[in-house]
Amino acid sequence: MILLDRRPGLLVLIDPSHTPPGEAARIGVAARDAGAAALLIGSSFDGTRATHFVAAALRAAVPDFPLVLFPGSAMQLTDQVDLVLFLSLVSGRNPQYLIEEHIRAVPFLQRHPVPTLSTGYLLIDGGRVTSVEAVSQTRPLPADKPELAAAHTMAARLIGMQAIYLDAGSGAERPVPAAVIRACRAATGGAGVGGDPAVPLFVGGGIRSPEQAHAARAAGADFVVIGTIVERGTGPALEAFVQAVRA
Repeated sequence: MILLDRRPGLLVLIDPSHTPPGEAARIGVAARDAGAAALLIGSSFDGTRATHFVAAALRAAVPDFPLVLFPGSAMQLTDQVDLVLFLSLVSGRNPQYLIEEHIRAVPFLQRHPVPTLSTGYLLIDGGRVTSVEAVSQTRPLPADKPELAAAHTMAARLIGMQAIYLDAGSGAERPVPAAVIRACRAATGGAGVGGDPAVPLFVGGGIRSPEQAHAARAAGADFVVIGTIVERGTGPALEAFVQAVRA
């Protein structure tokens, strides 16, 4: 799987509900040139046409650069990506995001066999109500209870999920704490068991500086995700984030 071969790395998240295709293409070129590992595309809000058009614009602008869908619902599926993170919101108890959206995705994936990565998605309290919390109608896990996040991670792995995504949510006041990342890294089996590669661990939300990106990587993240800071165009250069994750 091309994405997993590029870890550790920085992922740049593009929200199609906020970013028109032309601007998305510009960000995609900048991310590739800065040395990011891949692009994520997705939103907490439904917007099938926007997602598809933005993904198509990215595919045209950076045709050989990995493009991964980070879907908020089955309505956002598109065949213009290399991989779909098949997310199950295991930190919540809303059946729509535990299994129902997955069933709704089946007809599309039968017609368009885009590769998927079964991913346990954990929402961690980032200090404010984020879009994913409001849309999913689920409460985030407390940021000061790493053992609780670790238990959810281990349960997801025992069910058979192939990756873990820790998210403080778009625009969170603070990122996922290092203690939570370390606990979840340990719950996945650490750096890999018996010579097997480590279970991929994604960490995003509230990361606004290269120092925060480096802290997430140092705590065990394979992929560090930034989005809002790039969307606003007011933060440090992308190259600084890339270097921080690789350091």
